[in-house]
Amino acid sequence: MPGTSLEGRVALITGSTTGLGFAIARSLGEAGARVVLNFANNESRANKALEALQSINIEAMCIKASVIDEADVDRLCTEASDTFGPIDIVAFNATPDQPLKPIEEYEWAFYQSMLDFFVKSPYLLTRRLLPHMKEQNWGRIINVGSEVFRRGVSPFSAYVAAKGAQTGWTRSMAGELAAFGITVNIVCPGWIPVERHDDDPQEAKDEYRALIPVDRWGVPEDVGGICAFLASDAASFITGQDVAVNGGMTVG
Repeated sequence: MPGTSLEGRVALITGSTTGLGFAIARSLGEAGARVVLNFANNESRANKALEALQSINIEAMCIKASVIDEADVDRLCTEASDTFGPIDIVAFNATPDQPLKPIEEYEWAFYQSMLDFFVKSPYLLTRRLLPHMKEQNWGRIINVGSEVFRRGVSPFSAYVAAKGAQTGWTRSMAGELAAFGITVNIVCPGWIPVERHDDDPQEAKDEYRALIPVDRWGVPEDVGGICAFLASDAASFITGQDVAVNGGMTVG
């Protein structure tokens, strides 16, 4: 029976020094992977995240890089591989700000920024990492999506559209890479409060919380746990799937 240990694997998680990204990194590290944290801003926070992982004996490093810039992506992967070895697992969590606006208030440049993070970044990193994954006939590609695509949340068209594109990319890549032992899945959390939600209106939080069928808030570890499973050998027969992590807010 395949196991869930990630011993001997190297995992890169983009946007991983806070929130869900950090929880994913911690879960993969606790399963035995060597973890590469990534950030674009706030070096102090990044150092604290790295220290937190190392304090619980997770082998980790942290690299500042823009995951929407091709040269930075190449540098990120090279630096990580030079230290830990080739990357076997990648989870795409980096994201820009996500304001809710009517379509009249968006500019195309903002739509483009969403596509850059949720389509361009996975494309750049996957293309860069595929030679190693194909050579060893094993790889794990995990997108962090959102329930907003299934729920059609509005006024949120730029983010929802980009998350839909990310879902479509996941499905297509799953079919393309299945024969190489590489799985591609997308984990779609609901609203799970993390640091960046501290100033969100309490009324909005209460309204959402009242709708969750399992009658509790999700926590970052809920997302980290499913990512660790999907990265393991136990999930080798699971690919192209959209896994909702939202307490039953969406079904089917």
